[in-house]
Amino acid sequence: MLDILSTLEFTPFLLSFKLASITTFILFILCLPFAWWLSQTNSKAKPTLEALGALPIVLPPSVIGFYILIALSKNSPIGSFFDEYFDISLVFNFKGLVIASCFYSLPFMLQPLQSGFETIDKNMLEASYIGGKSRFETILRVALPNMKPSIISAIIVTFAHTVGEFGVVLMLGGSIPDETKVASVAIYEMVETMNYKAAHIYSALMLIMSFAVLLSVYLFKDKNKKQFTGLYK
Repeated sequence: MLDILSTLEFTPFLLSFKLASITTFILFILCLPFAWWLSQTNSKAKPTLEALGALPIVLPPSVIGFYILIALSKNSPIGSFFDEYFDISLVFNFKGLVIASCFYSLPFMLQPLQSGFETIDKNMLEASYIGGKSRFETILRVALPNMKPSIISAIIVTFAHTVGEFGVVLMLGGSIPDETKVASVAIYEMVETMNYKAAHIYSALMLIMSFAVLLSVYLFKDKNKKQFTGLYK
């Protein structure tokens, strides 16, 4: 076992964590105002936007990866624009993985945040507005402090979901060492080459990490539920 561990390359795990961290940060910044709007609006477009935001949950990752690959390739308007004016290629590199991961993990950030906003007592928001606070101040000082469980759940689940990506990252990034070869792709290659011992170790690490993440989410929710219940006894 020690001999196998000494020969394993753990760069794919570091790359996965880097990808997950950047994706989670970007999605939190982008989804926060969008989730707030969805929770407050009565627009007829709301169901359509919610359905579009939830598409990555039901679509096969290969389908998402394929369309993102087409959209970001040098033959597309977006890809050619970045290539011509910024000399940046958006496929088969880490930048492309970040963009693809943001699309793939979008609902895992958006839905918990929206649910958190929707559970806030409307009277608290109205009192904030009556007190002269702006919408931004209301979100920052009233809404966010009262939906900490939703925020933490969104961040943790988004991070874990991004670490476990496979189809999307393989389709868009391939398997370039130190660039796009994340942990899930490394496991796939180990199985292809029948290096099952190494695949077992990588898979076990992913399994332990995933379980630890989910356990922390449920423990946090249970703790907050007990605290909330205790306040009203």
